[in-house]
Amino acid sequence: MFRHPRLSTLLAGLLLAGCTAQIHQLPQAAKQQPLPDGLRADVAVLETTDLHSNVLSYDYYKQKADPTLGFERTVTLIRKARDQFTNSLLFDAGDTIQGSVLADYQAQVNRVECGQELAIYKAMDAIGYDGGTIGNHEFNYGLTFLSQVTGTPMNVEDGTTQHCAGPHYPLVLANVYSTRDDQPIFKPWTIVNRNIAAFTPDGSKVSVPLKIAIIGFTPPPIMQWDKQNLEGKVKVTGVVEAAQKYMPDIRAQHPDLVIAILHGGLNTAPYTPDMENGGWYLAGVPGIDVLLLGHEHTEFPGPRFAHMQQVDDTRGFVRGVPAVMGGFFGKDLGVIRLALVREQGRWTIDKSKTFSQVQPICPPMLVGGKPTVSPSNCVLPDPQIPLVVGNVQQAAVDYVNTPIGQSTVRMSTYFADEGDMSALAPVNAAEIDYVRDALNTAHPDLANAPVLAAAAAFRNGFGGPDDYTDVLPGALTLRSAADLYFYPNTLSAVKVDGAELKAWLEKSAERFNRIDPHATGEQPLINEKFPGFNFDQIQGGVSYVIDVSKPAGLRIEQLRYHDKPITPSQIFVVVTNNYRASGGGRFPGLDGHNIVLAAPDGTREILAEWLKSHPTLSADDLPRASWHFARLKTRGTVVFTSASDKQPVAEADDLHTIRQLRDNGDGTAVYAIDLAH
Repeated sequence: MFRHPRLSTLLAGLLLAGCTAQIHQLPQAAKQQPLPDGLRADVAVLETTDLHSNVLSYDYYKQKADPTLGFERTVTLIRKARDQFTNSLLFDAGDTIQGSVLADYQAQVNRVECGQELAIYKAMDAIGYDGGTIGNHEFNYGLTFLSQVTGTPMNVEDGTTQHCAGPHYPLVLANVYSTRDDQPIFKPWTIVNRNIAAFTPDGSKVSVPLKIAIIGFTPPPIMQWDKQNLEGKVKVTGVVEAAQKYMPDIRAQHPDLVIAILHGGLNTAPYTPDMENGGWYLAGVPGIDVLLLGHEHTEFPGPRFAHMQQVDDTRGFVRGVPAVMGGFFGKDLGVIRLALVREQGRWTIDKSKTFSQVQPICPPMLVGGKPTVSPSNCVLPDPQIPLVVGNVQQAAVDYVNTPIGQSTVRMSTYFADEGDMSALAPVNAAEIDYVRDALNTAHPDLANAPVLAAAAAFRNGFGGPDDYTDVLPGALTLRSAADLYFYPNTLSAVKVDGAELKAWLEKSAERFNRIDPHATGEQPLINEKFPGFNFDQIQGGVSYVIDVSKPAGLRIEQLRYHDKPITPSQIFVVVTNNYRASGGGRFPGLDGHNIVLAAPDGTREILAEWLKSHPTLSADDLPRASWHFARLKTRGTVVFTSASDKQPVAEADDLHTIRQLRDNGDGTAVYAIDLAH
């Protein structure tokens, strides 16, 4: 179901009418001659992105089906699109092999062998792709694994020279090079040749060749985010520089279309070669005809990009280039309808008849006049995909159910933004204990330094009402550890002074909007433009207050360590993950220069071992919440959104100032928080 029904109806009529015509093959002699002007063809460019190895519609943490996500349902949309469109191409924009329990199982627990194909790639091959690129999370498991599972020998340290099983479609990546020979580690671009159905001016349907060039890009900040995997082994260039480097070679092949596949989004800030979301600038490189986007876990076209200059957020154009970003986790399929016309001996895009859309696997329903996602309205999964995955799904489920202990406390993130640190406390406690032991040998000079830890709620509702961590009292399993710490980061520790610690917390406090105590209407507490995974909450003897009435940068008050004011020159060791320590999130003072410990162990594994060492976890084993909001009497109501009917969870965690205002009917609810008490 398209989100623009008027355009969809028009398109369906055009295409279905064309499907009834008889196809004529052009004579062999004609194939050797230039195609005649006046030909027209509609080509659908289909895109998935940020699948994160969500092959099936399943929540590994809650151990139940989740019909609102999963590639098996995206496949249903792909098949429908192929039935609807006479001509189609299918591409993937990266972040494909990492992000689920199934992915971790195949990478870290029972690693696939050289001759085995990853489950996600097997599923994608079952439907058939025309090409793809590499996202930043592809590098999380290291170059050895990436080289193996993509079937790409690499002349890099930790690469493999073997030709192992990989996806049955070409992967292209133009902006990552080996430091050994300055050569790209993947093919930077390639040519895809397809035959398409076209129409002559008299309405005859003919089969003609179409030559498509594809070029791929990943976010340049991978060198910071995966420093331990990439430093000294590869180097990265900006996406614009990479495109400009290879466009002459691409043009020399005289393709009919050039499709740029970028694992990145749109940003109109001044361009730099390390820009994370450089799609707006990439669209300005001459010769690029189509732009496929990703990484931002949102949809384009869509309202998030309204009012961005030279961007049509309704029809899906970026600086005049047709573009699409097809959501994440298999929740959507991106579709660009290209209207091609043959003019002056070449195919051109008729922009008046070209548009982009994002098709959801769960089309919203109107409930009380408001669009609402209901699991009952989701498309059915494709029956072939579970068969392709086979026994590895059950093996992954069995693995995460391995018992590791018991807990007497509930650990959740429903109200992590409002001060409930129950799910962050075990992560911080495990990290502090690990680093205190490690510093004795790795950094004796810091053995007596105060050790703090910073953690953020990774599952904070961004993906919907089920996207929260909620570990109930009772048995703890490896699944519990994976739920408490969602990403396969490794642990890092940095040396900071008191001024840098305060700057870290000020950056984190940008998670909140500035609240006007005199405003009479509702005011949203959360700044949705600041990701929840960047709201670091620091524990380990530190305490502080956040005043949301103050402007960003001036919100942290009463910063203390063991009840004593922290001085600007006071030294601390703060434990975090490799992403943050190396510059992820652009926190002040965190760019990799002050890392004092880069552990080889994953944070999730460290947490699992810590939980095993506390076989009956109680509140006494966990550090207390370290911060609260400054008291603020407001005339209007301060509101935020969380999963519905969770007020008892807030009450149990002493957040008595939170009350549910109204149920949204989609599994979420609006809550009020009283900042005056």
